[in-house]
Amino acid sequence: MHNVSEEFTSHEYDVVVIGAGGAGLRAAIESARTGAKTAIITKSLLGKAHTVMAEGGCAAALQNADPRDGWKVHFHDTMKGSKWLANWQMAEYHAKEAPDRVRELEQWGAVFDRTKKNLINQRNFGGHTFPRLAHVGDATGLEIIRTLQERGIHEGIDIFTEYTVRHLLKEGDRVTGCVAYTRVEGEFHAFSAKSVVLATGGITRCWSVCSGSWEYTGDGHALALWAGAELRDMEFVQFHPTGMVWPPSVRGILVTEGVRGEGGRLFNSEQDRFMFNYVPEMFQGDHAETIEESDQWVEEVVSGKLATVRRPPELLTRDVVAKAINSEVKAGRGSPHGGAFLDISHRGEAAILAKLPSMHHQFKELAGVDISKEPMEVGPTAHYVMGGVIVDAETQETTVSGLYACGETASGLHGANRLGGNSLSDLIVFGKRAGEHAAKQSANLAQPSIDESQVQSAIKVMLAPLERGEGENPGLIYDAMRDMMQEKVGIIRVKDELESALSDLDEFSEREKNCFPGTSRKYNSGWHQALDLKNMVDISRVATMAALAREESRGGHTRDDFPGHEDEYWGKTLNICWMENEEIKIRQEPVEEMRDDLKDAIKEIKAMIAERAAEQAGGK
Repeated sequence: MHNVSEEFTSHEYDVVVIGAGGAGLRAAIESARTGAKTAIITKSLLGKAHTVMAEGGCAAALQNADPRDGWKVHFHDTMKGSKWLANWQMAEYHAKEAPDRVRELEQWGAVFDRTKKNLINQRNFGGHTFPRLAHVGDATGLEIIRTLQERGIHEGIDIFTEYTVRHLLKEGDRVTGCVAYTRVEGEFHAFSAKSVVLATGGITRCWSVCSGSWEYTGDGHALALWAGAELRDMEFVQFHPTGMVWPPSVRGILVTEGVRGEGGRLFNSEQDRFMFNYVPEMFQGDHAETIEESDQWVEEVVSGKLATVRRPPELLTRDVVAKAINSEVKAGRGSPHGGAFLDISHRGEAAILAKLPSMHHQFKELAGVDISKEPMEVGPTAHYVMGGVIVDAETQETTVSGLYACGETASGLHGANRLGGNSLSDLIVFGKRAGEHAAKQSANLAQPSIDESQVQSAIKVMLAPLERGEGENPGLIYDAMRDMMQEKVGIIRVKDELESALSDLDEFSEREKNCFPGTSRKYNSGWHQALDLKNMVDISRVATMAALAREESRGGHTRDDFPGHEDEYWGKTLNICWMENEEIKIRQEPVEEMRDDLKDAIKEIKAMIAERAAEQAGGK
């Protein structure tokens, strides 16, 4: 075993942001604007963050497409979509602040699609009462990343690309920095920081069919867990209903919800629009009941009119649509490659090229399908984790002092199910808050010293796989574990399979400790994978334990052995996970009761929506 002290390079900053997606960039910008010396550390190259996969739009009640929208409606929709498990204070901040954050992006150079009156255009998405998603065709996330990167350059932020953070430094109970290695040369770096912000995205690479790229291995979730922070809602994994299913090389790549927002129709192999059969009780009366009503809604909306009838059931929330496609496939009515058909061809080539150019290009190049002439094959793909690190709603500080989290790494806003478009506004609302509060706290603190013993201990752990001399290829373990999670902790779950998954994770943990990626530090992707396996095993265990504990079906968590909602207990209860003596623990805590004024707002909006639905039903 390695006993020689390794060289490492030291850095000192007020605030270190780990991750360079929308949340990380926005946090770093705000930190620098507040006066803090700020660095971003990113595992990949700048501009390759998963934020670019958020194609359809950014949800904010701008009231451009429909003046009846407002923060109260957005708040109601977020809480209802979350199956009432969202942190209501975060949902309130988000609904109130998202419009200003979107307008700020526009001031910084984001070029959103426009209405005829030259306002930011907004499109419909599932679960949103009104058209709410500010968008740039079907490449909204890409435009937001471009805008934030350009803004960040002018704020004097230092950026460390292709660095992977493997350890958080602590002084007592406070986080004081981190240890990273460079992916190209295998060199080690230690960062002293008065505050650290985790913005590393999600965990969906733990499943074999996913929309995420190789970076999505739960780094921030694991770093927080190992540092003593608590996680919540980790059973709630969003399987986006529409990922590509064919050919196999592209399985899981996202097909934006914007296709359905622009009028896309879902069919089974018998050419039935099956979503009319899957409207849950809580959405009864809110959606079209006939194809004629549905098509009328599309005609009105795409022509820029206010809808006089109810929206198509294709625009139900993502958890509902994903489970419906899954049910159709299980019933033998799926498409040839195990999905459903999504058809937008009736909109015509000109409209598709104007509104969905990326989707048109994606299917033409990757699947040989012209979506302006023929339907797509789509199916559920692991896309987003609603759960994450517990944070204070106002400051985004975790349960560990000096450690902040935002974006998909944090939890609270989305509860049991995220509405499409809420992720992009989440990034900019809470990224700003995290960066601002991390910087403000740093202003009152002395620069922490770097504890060399902690750094050397972290380096020793990182080098261990290279020094084993023999062992299993980490890539084989990586693929096998992802296949297991897909099979046993996927879209539909049962007790026996979840218990079996926990047993399998014990085995994968042992295999991870004995894998051998070769001896080189340079350009060694096997080494990177061997290190990622530790995060993935621990975070997969957290998700599986939480899924086993929640004996009901709610949002992104479906138990075949407990198919209904259990509102009396689980409708008011959260799963909290943490690590103690290297063992993951779980407990339940009640959901905090909502403030009375917000309860009144919910009642007000419910009454408005019911009245509107009744009027639209009469106009069908």
